[in-house]
Amino acid sequence: MKIKDIAFHAVQAPLPAGKAYGMAKSLATARATTIVRMTLEDGTEGIGESWGIPQVNIAMLPLLKGYLIGTDVFDVEQVFALIYARHYHFGVQGALTWSISGIDMAAKDAAGKVLKLPVHRLLGGRQAREVSIYASGGYLTENSERDFEPQIAAMAEAGHKAVKIKIGVSPADDEKRVGIARRMLGPDVEIMVDINSNYTFDLARESITRMAPHGIGWVEEPLGPQDIRGYEMLQRWSPVAIATGEALYTVHDFQHLVERRAVDVLQPDLSLCGGLWQGKLIAALAIQHHLRISPHVWGSGIGLAAAVHFVASLPVSPHSNNVPRPTLVEYDLGTNPLRDGLLRNPLRAAGGRIPVPDAPGLGIEIDWQAVDRFA
Repeated sequence: MKIKDIAFHAVQAPLPAGKAYGMAKSLATARATTIVRMTLEDGTEGIGESWGIPQVNIAMLPLLKGYLIGTDVFDVEQVFALIYARHYHFGVQGALTWSISGIDMAAKDAAGKVLKLPVHRLLGGRQAREVSIYASGGYLTENSERDFEPQIAAMAEAGHKAVKIKIGVSPADDEKRVGIARRMLGPDVEIMVDINSNYTFDLARESITRMAPHGIGWVEEPLGPQDIRGYEMLQRWSPVAIATGEALYTVHDFQHLVERRAVDVLQPDLSLCGGLWQGKLIAALAIQHHLRISPHVWGSGIGLAAAVHFVASLPVSPHSNNVPRPTLVEYDLGTNPLRDGLLRNPLRAAGGRIPVPDAPGLGIEIDWQAVDRFA
């Protein structure tokens, strides 16, 4: 079944005035992504998501279409490998891989529809009918003193069993935010924290030292993604698990961390790292080295659906009947019309879980009128 066309649709949802939110490095005033629409010769359509800068993705599309149009949808991974081999001077950290990520996702969606199978069956089979999530919120805002506690209160009211909050302004502020979250959420909720690589090594150690007594599930991106040696040293020292990966590309980037045993939790973003193609390789690397994996998701409902299928397909290795900590999918709580507003049947979390779609492909349906509204 050959690919007839690939189209990129840039979408953006501006946030209301005064409602910007985000991380220690910056606040987002809009949510944006690129939707990939793949059409096969028989009219079957596949949908994917490419993270990164939409205008850059669109500029990359003619090169990729030149390789992929006329290719059998089941052969796309062979073509991706050819592209990397032929254009190795470009490297993999950037738009080439962002774009391939969404195209691969769309190809898997289309292939599932052709075979009348859900994507998780194409990835190795489903080991769970539901996947566990962690609620990602507690964002920094233009007035974090005012806005932080209401975000935590909403998490508590929703009954989330695992949450992640943004920190990274200063070690003292980190301790304060984590203390508030622990007090409001109680002793049984797992709390993860995300620095978004805003610290130097010494600040990361000071922050972890201050937060550790509150019980932290993991510290995410304490350092810049290129500082492999820093991650190795921090992981050796830290009493708290270290997580990173949302800014890494392909299994090769992750290999640099893993071979140094510099991380405890790998966090590939399937709309950036090379799609489900590379996600499978990264998961195999994690399993081989007895590391946890938890996909980063901060885009639209399309990327969320891909992450749900991905986690549902992962074996419970090294566990058996007793799984001490389930593999978690990130579920963003921020204001984001692209998460639910682009789909006719958005995936929704309840009780800390998301049911795994069993319809062909990703099991989601795009509302193309909504895509036009967000164009």
